[in-house]
Amino acid sequence: MKYSASGVNIDAATRALARSKEAVRSTWDARVRNEIGAFGGLYQPQPGGPLLVASVDGVGTKVMIARMAGVYDTVGRDLVNHCVDDILVQGAEPLFFLDYFATARLDEDILPQIIAGFAAGCRDNGCALLGGETAEMPGVYGPDEFDLAGTIVGQVEARHVIDGSAIAAGDRIWGLPSSGLHTNGYSLARKVIFEVAGLKLEDTPDELEGVTVAEALLAVHLSYLEPVRAFWAGCGREALHGLVHITGGGFYDNIPRVLPKGLCAHLDTACWRTPGIFRLLQERGGIDSREMHRVFNMGLGMVMFIPPDVDSACLEAMGAVSIGEVIEGDPPVELVFPA
Repeated sequence: MKYSASGVNIDAATRALARSKEAVRSTWDARVRNEIGAFGGLYQPQPGGPLLVASVDGVGTKVMIARMAGVYDTVGRDLVNHCVDDILVQGAEPLFFLDYFATARLDEDILPQIIAGFAAGCRDNGCALLGGETAEMPGVYGPDEFDLAGTIVGQVEARHVIDGSAIAAGDRIWGLPSSGLHTNGYSLARKVIFEVAGLKLEDTPDELEGVTVAEALLAVHLSYLEPVRAFWAGCGREALHGLVHITGGGFYDNIPRVLPKGLCAHLDTACWRTPGIFRLLQERGGIDSREMHRVFNMGLGMVMFIPPDVDSACLEAMGAVSIGEVIEGDPPVELVFPA
């Protein structure tokens, strides 16, 4: 099974965005400090001053799982944490967050739970929930349907921007474990779990090791702000050559966003534990390993590129696991799968 079987076409989205690059660039001036394709947009209001880093995202069809389960206070935290991670990879720490909530008909009991999730995520990450927008659009959304989006703005000193340019052959690659699917691949996950496997939210299949389907699918997207701060404090900012948030596009599409040309991230998938939810999806859906690692994070939410002389104890203390190394050559990502 391919991701496209669930109605999502990553390749089509990539082609459409490529056709839009010139329109985007036509709005830029010297204050824009990044290229298209970065996780967040870099903007320097004053020459020599700090840079603002902004990102916008949603939680995709995870909102449908929240609605099915009647659990509304987690998807807001998901969204804040996702956005924090997107700007963290460029070295930024969050300042404030803005939310957008759209529905067919506003439910006065559900909206406060959603906002409570946004607020909890912002408190956890030390940023302000500055405001938002609520829209009622009957006809656009079906009964009881809703969607979320969020925008985050952070800040980083110019000398601390992480852009991957320091990554070199011989660098070690480390991964930080995820809590599960985080906020990506839910269209394919829903198709496999509910249509192909015929499971229900309350089921506890063997692959999930005592966890219900609902609990596995609603596990909150982790923020990696505190572990990365701990690394900076213990090893210094210069010891982090590159950082990748494994989101939509998995390993194959996200790692090339920071890796210099001519280098390859050689990863051994046997080096980290793959949570049961991914094993369930692969086995029940008949999905090959490459497709799994292009759609899902497979148990690693963040990937770090570290010089070989950095003390591994610092990384192990933050829960990171060694997963590979940077070598010269192509392709930019090479995954080794068990025989």
